[in-house]
Amino acid sequence: MSDKVLGLDEVSKILGKSEATIKRYARENLLTNIGDEDEFKFKEDEVNRYLEFAKRLG
Repeated sequence: MSDKVLGLDEVSKILGKSEATIKRYARENLLTNIGDEDEFKFKEDEVNRYLEFAKRLG
Protein backbone atom coordinates (compact mmCIF):
# COMPACT_ATOMS: atom_id res chain seq x y z
CA MET A 1 0.00 0.00 0.00
CA SER A 2 1.42 3.33 -1.06
CA ASP A 3 1.16 6.56 0.87
CA LYS A 4 2.15 8.56 -2.20
CA VAL A 5 0.09 11.67 -2.88
CA LEU A 6 -0.52 12.85 -6.43
CA GLY A 7 -1.28 16.32 -7.69
CA LEU A 8 -4.05 17.28 -10.07
CA ASP A 9 -1.79 17.24 -13.13
CA GLU A 10 -0.48 13.75 -12.33
CA VAL A 11 -3.97 12.33 -11.80
CA SER A 12 -5.13 13.94 -15.02
CA LYS A 13 -2.33 12.21 -16.96
CA ILE A 14 -2.85 8.83 -15.27
CA LEU A 15 -6.60 8.77 -15.93
CA GLY A 16 -6.38 10.47 -19.33
CA LYS A 17 -8.90 13.11 -18.31
CA SER A 18 -8.76 16.90 -18.18
CA GLU A 19 -7.99 18.68 -14.92
CA ALA A 20 -11.55 20.06 -14.96
CA THR A 21 -12.90 16.50 -15.11
CA ILE A 22 -10.73 15.42 -12.17
CA LYS A 23 -12.01 18.39 -10.15
CA ARG A 24 -15.58 17.33 -11.00
CA TYR A 25 -14.81 13.78 -9.89
CA ALA A 26 -13.64 15.22 -6.55
CA ARG A 27 -16.81 17.34 -6.18
CA GLU A 28 -18.95 14.28 -6.98
CA ASN A 29 -16.94 12.13 -4.52
CA LEU A 30 -15.71 9.76 -7.22
CA LEU A 31 -12.20 10.61 -6.01
CA THR A 32 -11.36 11.91 -2.54
CA ASN A 33 -9.50 15.23 -2.50
CA ILE A 34 -7.14 15.20 0.48
CA GLY A 35 -5.78 18.68 -0.26
CA ASP A 36 -7.14 22.07 0.65
CA GLU A 37 -10.17 23.51 -1.14
CA ASP A 38 -8.04 25.15 -3.82
CA GLU A 39 -5.30 22.50 -3.93
CA PHE A 40 -6.29 19.11 -5.26
CA LYS A 41 -4.32 16.13 -3.94
CA PHE A 42 -5.22 12.47 -4.22
CA LYS A 43 -3.86 9.22 -2.78
CA GLU A 44 -2.15 7.14 -5.44
CA ASP A 45 -3.85 3.93 -4.28
CA GLU A 46 -7.30 5.44 -4.74
CA VAL A 47 -6.45 6.77 -8.19
CA ASN A 48 -5.20 3.33 -9.24
CA ARG A 49 -8.36 1.64 -7.88
CA TYR A 50 -10.49 4.11 -9.84
CA LEU A 51 -8.44 3.43 -12.99
CA GLU A 52 -8.94 -0.34 -12.66
CA PHE A 53 -12.66 0.14 -12.02
CA ALA A 54 -13.00 2.39 -15.07
CA LYS A 55 -11.19 -0.17 -17.24
CA ARG A 56 -13.65 -2.89 -16.17
CA LEU A 57 -16.59 -0.68 -17.10
CA GLY A 58 -15.17 -0.23 -20.57
